[in-house]
Amino acid sequence: MEVIPAIDLLEGRCVRLYQGDYEQAQTFDENPVAVARQWADQGATRLHIVDLDGAKAGHPVNVAAIEAIVRAVDVPIQVGGGLRDRANAAALLKLGVQRVILGTVAVEQPDLVRELCQEFPDQIVVGIDARNGRVATRGWLETSEVLATELAQQMADLGTAAIIYTDIHRDGTLQGPNLAALRELADGVTVPVIASGGMSTVTDLLSLLALEPLGVSGAIVGRALYTGDIVLQEALRAVGQGRWQDVPPDFGTSALA
Repeated sequence: MEVIPAIDLLEGRCVRLYQGDYEQAQTFDENPVAVARQWADQGATRLHIVDLDGAKAGHPVNVAAIEAIVRAVDVPIQVGGGLRDRANAAALLKLGVQRVILGTVAVEQPDLVRELCQEFPDQIVVGIDARNGRVATRGWLETSEVLATELAQQMADLGTAAIIYTDIHRDGTLQGPNLAALRELADGVTVPVIASGGMSTVTDLLSLLALEPLGVSGAIVGRALYTGDIVLQEALRAVGQGRWQDVPPDFGTSALA
C-alpha cells in the first residue's frame, strides 16, 4: 500500500485546510518545491498535489509551482484542483504530471470523464469528496445530492484509473480515516481506491491494510506529516512490513461512519 504525501497549494504556499475550510488555512512552508524534495528524499513513491486556488476558480492557478515540482523530483505526481475541461487536464499531463484528478466534472460532466479516460488511459483519476455520504463539488463549497458510492460505481465503469475518496469531516482533523465508508465504497468498485482524510498515526495507516483485499491501494497523508505525528520513513517501513492478514478483522471498525 502506498503512503502518498499531500502538498496543498494556496497562493503558491504549502498549506493545510481544516475540513476544507479556506478560512482555516495553516501555512506550513512557503516553498512547496523544497517540501516535495523532502518527501521524495524520504522515500515517497508518489506525490499528491492539490491546487486549492484552482479548485475555487474552476481552472488551474498554481501551474508554475506544479511545473517546478515536476522538474525538481523524480517520482510520479498526481494533481487535482479546478480541472474541468480537456485543455487544462491535457496541459498538466504535457508538463509531466503522471495523473490528473477530476472532481466536479465527475458529477457535472460524466461524458467528459469518459472521453478523457479513453484519450489518456491510466492517467485519469476521479476524486470523490464526500460530506455525510454525498459528493461535494467546486472546491468543497457546494454539496450535491449524489451519493459517493453511486458516483464511484459510475466512474469505475467509465474507465478511471483509480478513485480517491476523501471524507471532508475527517480532512485535516487528525481523527483517523472513515473505515466504514471506505469499506462500503471499495466493496462496490473494481478499480483501486486511495484513502484520504484524517490520517493521524501510523496505526491509522495500518488499519487500512485490512481493506487492501477490497482494493484500497494507498493513503494520502497531509497534516500529520507536517506536524510530525507521522514520520514518512517510519510509515513507509511499517506499511511495507505489514500484511493485511496480520490485522485483526475488527481493527478500527469503531471509526465513525
